[in-house]
Amino acid sequence: MNSFRTRFFRNKTAVVCLILLFLLVAAAVLAPFIAPHDPTEMFKDHRLEGSSAEFLLGTDQFGRDLFSRILYGARISLLVGISSVAISVIFGSLFGLLAGYFGGRMDGIIMRIMDILFAFPEILLALAIVAALGPGMFNTILAIGIVNIPVFTRLVRSTVLSIKNLEYVESARSIGASTSRIMFLEIFPNVNAPLLVQSTLAISGAILTESALSFLGLGIQPPDPSWGGMISESRRYMELAPGMIIWPSVAMTITILSFNLFGDALRDLLDPRHRSK
Repeated sequence: MNSFRTRFFRNKTAVVCLILLFLLVAAAVLAPFIAPHDPTEMFKDHRLEGSSAEFLLGTDQFGRDLFSRILYGARISLLVGISSVAISVIFGSLFGLLAGYFGGRMDGIIMRIMDILFAFPEILLALAIVAALGPGMFNTILAIGIVNIPVFTRLVRSTVLSIKNLEYVESARSIGASTSRIMFLEIFPNVNAPLLVQSTLAISGAILTESALSFLGLGIQPPDPSWGGMISESRRYMELAPGMIIWPSVAMTITILSFNLFGDALRDLLDPRHRSK
């Protein structure tokens, strides 16, 4: 643990990204205290204004404060990203454990279902699910969670296949340990490191998918602020108020880039080939 901590703080990319993500989470959690205005409050006399002392990043076509909406949009993006990935991790880990440990017919059935889900592009599958269930935050979380289940299923299955016949697992079987104990206490802890890395990378993908769904009008519904929805609304006013598209795009880019770089850094730090360095 001390070795990992030392290598972590030597990795400048990991440290910078962790700081950025901490600030993002803090801003999202403290949005009600930081935001100068209600994100849905309309100031009709201040529509499409630029940056000012009262409106730090300007206002949109309805006179709503962009800074406040971006802060509250961060809450929605993080909630959707983390919640959807949690669904993917839980079900993907379970399916991966069952498929990898038992093999045979169960492995065949589970992996064929995952192959069917993999056959569809992520955004199209998410669109189809949301279109069937209806727009809204819960359905958006569920759709993105379902889309990412095959990724985690394959990841866990491949790890289980590589370790289920190792000596310490055979020893647990020989002393009469139950199947559930072997799966969850002997095998699953070895999946934690790759799961952590993949989860970090998947959150950025989930945020991007949510933004795309909201951009198309099938994700988070107005008046709730969403970065994708804000970008979609700004298309007609790009020349009059370029900040409407610039600021939510910058916020989304920094967030996704931070998660991706942090995930890449974790992957390098948790790689056994780098532990001795």
